[in-house]
Parts: sequence; C-alpha cells; structure tokens
Amino acid sequence: MGGSPEDRIRALCIWRGAPTIEPIAGGITNRNYLVRDGARRCVVRLGEDIPVHQISRANELAASIAAHAAGLSPAVLHHAPGVLVLDYVDGRPLTPEDVGAHRTLERILPLIHVCHRDIPKHFRGAAMIFWVFHVIRDYAASLKDGCSTHMHRVGGLLDKAAVLERAAGPFEIAFGHNDLLAANFLDDGRRLWLIDWDYAGFNTPLFDLGGLASNNELSAKQEDWLLEAYFDTAVTEDLRRRYRAMKCASLLRETMWSMVSEIHSTIDFDYGAYTAENLARFNRAFDTFAQS
Repeated sequence: MGGSPEDRIRALCIWRGAPTIEPIAGGITNRNYLVRDGARRCVVRLGEDIPVHQISRANELAASIAAHAAGLSPAVLHHAPGVLVLDYVDGRPLTPEDVGAHRTLERILPLIHVCHRDIPKHFRGAAMIFWVFHVIRDYAASLKDGCSTHMHRVGGLLDKAAVLERAAGPFEIAFGHNDLLAANFLDDGRRLWLIDWDYAGFNTPLFDLGGLASNNELSAKQEDWLLEAYFDTAVTEDLRRRYRAMKCASLLRETMWSMVSEIHSTIDFDYGAYTAENLARFNRAFDTFAQS
C-alpha cells in the first residue's frame, strides 16, 4: 500500500469516522501512532518483516494475541500486512530508574513468570526460537555483507560469544519476551502491562532475567534477589555464572543489533551512539564475567 503512514492508517476499514492521528515517539523497529476514532483510542504499529533482525510480523501478531489472552498485553483490535492495531493503554512507560526500585521489581517479576509459563498455553501456529548465540552469529554475517565499519571488532566479539555459550548451559526453555527494556512496561496506575512482542520466542529464562538486569543496570544485590525470587531457591555459584553469561550475551546482542541497524534502519534514531553505549557496557560486563 502506497502513500504516507497516515494515509495507510486512514485507509484501514475499522474506523467509524475520520480518525485523528498522532505519532508516538520512541519506536526503533516500528512507527507507532496514537489514533482517536470518536471516543475510542488505539495504537497503530506500522512495520514490515525485518529479516536482518529475524523479526516476523506474523510471529509478533501471534505473540501479541497470546500475551493478551494471558493477561499481559492490550487486545489486538485489527491487523493487516505491516499493520497491528492495539487497544490503547492509558499509562506511562517505565524508566530504568523505575525498574531499579525494589517495589517495581516485585511488580515486574510476576509478569515475567506469566510470560514464560502461560503464553505457550495460548500461542497458535508455528512459534519462533530466539537463540541469542545464533542471532549474534547471524548479525556478524550481516555486518560482513553490509561492509560495516565495525568489522574489525566482529572476530573478537564472536570469540567472546563462544565463551559465553559454553558457560551458559545447561539450558531450560521458556517462552521469552526477549526485549525487556524499561519502556516495554507500562504503568496505568493500577497495574503493569508488558508490550512489544517483536522478538518473542522460546528461549532460556536466563536471557530475559539477564536482559532485564542489563537494560536497567540493576545492582548485584538486585540481581541475586531476582534470581532467588524467580527460581524460589538460593542462588548457587553455578546458576550465578550461567546467568552472568546470558546477561553478557544480552548486551552483546543489543550491541550487534545496533551495529546492523546502523546499516539497514530507516528510522530516525542515533544508532551510532547506541552502539557505542552498549559496546562499552558489554565490555565491562564481559571483563567482570571473565574475572569471576
């Protein structure tokens, strides 16, 4: 469908009248809009498949429907190729500072449990596997194909990824969100919602736990609390080391995601600065892991 994003939205068959459309800032794999149609408000997400990031919109749709059925996410109101329309949640996205508050972590943990345990009960059709070490290797190939300015770093990053993959097993399997940024939690004043299922798929639960910690810079004490509360047991040194390996892998994936986005994304976002920030955080985390 041609035309502007606003034209695409107006052409949807679900409106009762002429909708008003406002961009929502912050999306870095989609373009998001708040649409008012009379008294109804909804969010329209525009985004095609992104093969270099292994994003399938059919998988995102299935995960969004299952996440609503599990009580985590707003309802899907409509979908079409490249378009996902969701019920609007009148809430604010969390910040990393919010997530770092212990009371907020206590509210987030049940959502992670529901994601991991209950979404598979509602998910229909073929489901993705989000294996971070495969994603990292695939990103390395995409960087080579795109003649990335970061190619001089890639060999060393792959060597570190191999160390982390060996250290992170054995692996349990759960249904992961796989992108636990603070802004993917919404607080409506009564409850939290978990949104944005672009990368959803089966994975080890340690990836979501490590991603939550790395994306929001939790302290070591908070990380131990998170592991103990999630697994309902004391943290062993073996579990702590496997967790730290997956936390490092989460940071490496985010770094290489940004490197690939520097080449391929058309969204107005400073990917270069995001790459530098996450590369520095990964190097610090890997150094700590290697010394443990």
